[in-house]
Amino acid sequence: MTAGTVLAVCRVHQLHPTRDTVGVTAIDKRPVDGPVHVYDLGLTGDVQVSRRHHGGETKAVYAYSQADADYWAAELGREIPPGLFGENLRVAGIDASNALVGERWRIGGTLELEVTGPRTPCRNFQDRMGEPRFTARFTQAARTGAYLRVLKAGPVAAGDAVEVLSKPAHGVSIAQVFRGPDEDQIQALFDAGRAGLKLAPELVRSLRRASRRNAAAADVGPAVEAAADPAARA
Repeated sequence: MTAGTVLAVCRVHQLHPTRDTVGVTAIDKRPVDGPVHVYDLGLTGDVQVSRRHHGGETKAVYAYSQADADYWAAELGREIPPGLFGENLRVAGIDASNALVGERWRIGGTLELEVTGPRTPCRNFQDRMGEPRFTARFTQAARTGAYLRVLKAGPVAAGDAVEVLSKPAHGVSIAQVFRGPDEDQIQALFDAGRAGLKLAPELVRSLRRASRRNAAAADVGPAVEAAADPAARA
């Protein structure tokens, strides 16, 4: 079924200096005219400066929904044009931030992508936006957009239809992963991985950290309750 439309295709416009050890960032992306070929590492002509954090096959394409951009435009009192968040695809009619891990999209009839995880905001994103506490606000809103891997290479252009080909039965969204999944959600994703879903290595690490946090919180809970119970101290 057709779920949405590509409003803009964006790739790097200019590299900018950064305060980190990498030295430059390719977050400055702008819309381009005409179809752009997408392969396993992203859009032809685009740049991934730091594949450890914002690139590689599991983060080949970054999609952001117009509805989320509209939210930020209202929050910040400024326009959020396509590419401002460093996205490759600005889409309408599809909720990228609440897509399921492993959800598959077809764009324009040939290109096929698979949702791998949420975007985590960084210092370069904060510097680009120039808004007080923006990364904290972005985190709290959990309107992250989606990273996707390329399953089948092909062209993409503004106006292309976005078709959701399949949604995994586990039902866990990237927004839930970003906010902090509970143990049932973590187990559902690991079960899906054992059943054949290709979980991104960074997602697996994130799930393991979340599981450890959940376990620590469960251990602390009874101790806190006992400390607060006068009868327990008598």
